[in-house]
Amino acid sequence: MASSVSAEPAPPVSGAAASVEANGLNVIAESERHGTPRSLFWPWFAANISVLAIPYGAYVLGFGLSFWQAVLAMVLGTVLSFLLCGFVSLAGKRGSAPTMVLSRASFGVQGNRVPALLSWLLLVGWETVLVVLATLASATVFNRLGWGGGTETKVVALIVVAAVTVISGVFGFRIIMRVQTWITMATAVLTVVYIALTVDEISWDAVTAHSAGGAPEVIGATVLLVTALGLGWTNAAADYSRYLPRGASGRGVVFWTTFGASLGPLLLILYGILLTGSSESISKAVQSDPIGALTTILPTWFLVPFALVAILGLIGGTVLDIYSSGLSLLSLGLRVPRYVAALIDGVIMTIGSIAVVFFADDFIGPFQGFLVTGGVPLAAWCGIFLGDMILRRRDYHDEDLYTARGRYGSVRWSALALLALGTAVGWGLVVNTTGTSWLAWQGYLLEPLNLGGKEGTWAFAGLGVLVSLAIGFLGTLLLTRRQVARQEALDDAPATVAR
Repeated sequence: MASSVSAEPAPPVSGAAASVEANGLNVIAESERHGTPRSLFWPWFAANISVLAIPYGAYVLGFGLSFWQAVLAMVLGTVLSFLLCGFVSLAGKRGSAPTMVLSRASFGVQGNRVPALLSWLLLVGWETVLVVLATLASATVFNRLGWGGGTETKVVALIVVAAVTVISGVFGFRIIMRVQTWITMATAVLTVVYIALTVDEISWDAVTAHSAGGAPEVIGATVLLVTALGLGWTNAAADYSRYLPRGASGRGVVFWTTFGASLGPLLLILYGILLTGSSESISKAVQSDPIGALTTILPTWFLVPFALVAILGLIGGTVLDIYSSGLSLLSLGLRVPRYVAALIDGVIMTIGSIAVVFFADDFIGPFQGFLVTGGVPLAAWCGIFLGDMILRRRDYHDEDLYTARGRYGSVRWSALALLALGTAVGWGLVVNTTGTSWLAWQGYLLEPLNLGGKEGTWAFAGLGVLVSLAIGFLGTLLLTRRQVARQEALDDAPATVAR
């Protein structure tokens, strides 16, 4: 049975940066592959320079860690999570197709609809989270300035943020690269000013007075950052590297993706550890209002520039999310142009944001529940995808990514079984914090495995995410090595290995 997604190449894209991108699920033509791995720095840095990373410092310390343990968890969680993105980006260079199209090699052309649906749900969820935060940050700043932070302000802020996000997603790759460069420049400068204005709040004695935790606490903080940072980008990481020439340096792709994405969070989370570790009041405040709490120590004259820092940083993330969520929606079989899919996602994102901003009572609890619950199956998918990619010595076969009668087949049941197993085991090993009572069913394996139950030491270590990733990765290496070898034996061309 042939795939319902056409393999026809998209019309050529105009050279104007303001033109609407015509490429969708298709493999990018040789004539459109341009740039160097270094160009990946800009979108990844801009998407992760958000000041939202500063409150993460409080969340890490909240596990009961000392300063140096928090720094260790920060480095491990940030770098390792974005290293996953770097390797997935390598697949984009080797295949020149979107992430959720390349995933068909792992799951089969029709079987891939399952992870494509998961990817779409998670990306739309992240879009909504970031738009909500940008809207609330605007209202908080306007309220402190005495300009009113009520319903009218929230409505205007939501409209502006959603409009910038949707327009960028509709126009596509070239406008996104341009917007991300602007955002990078603006947020980098203004963030440095924010640090300069608040550095006096840091007390080294207070920071180093935090008592040390044990291994479960360090692992829990690390996994929190893994799910909050790089893991959530893995299902979209190849969407930008697909425009690079296939001869581009594979090591360069991995390095510039990892470096660009990690640099901002490492600096900002470190500052967050120092800042929130020095003040118990700020640490508590960011639990309920992550962005607004950071304004309480700012002089009035910098509130508007700070709002720009916060909003631009968050928009940098939503822009990449809506572009990739549109591609995930197309990979489900929706027969519309890419820009229409992005527009559909924008409408859903806006409706979700309205529901949270104007009708929800709490944000942080559901947000953490979203991170952990979605992170478990995403980790399983990531493990399967990377395991399959490592087994391949040649580039992906373009035509067969679009037909169930090709070498990748219709459904790879072993991959779906690993996805289900990783999810089931992973959800059994995680629990969520207050505000997520609807997720109380999770953690059902903690007691049978003698890990202390849902209130035990290991309950909040996030082991389920790591175990799910391992099940997907190791299971793929064990179960599909021969299958991948048979697929690649169909090619007469010599092997192509990225170096």
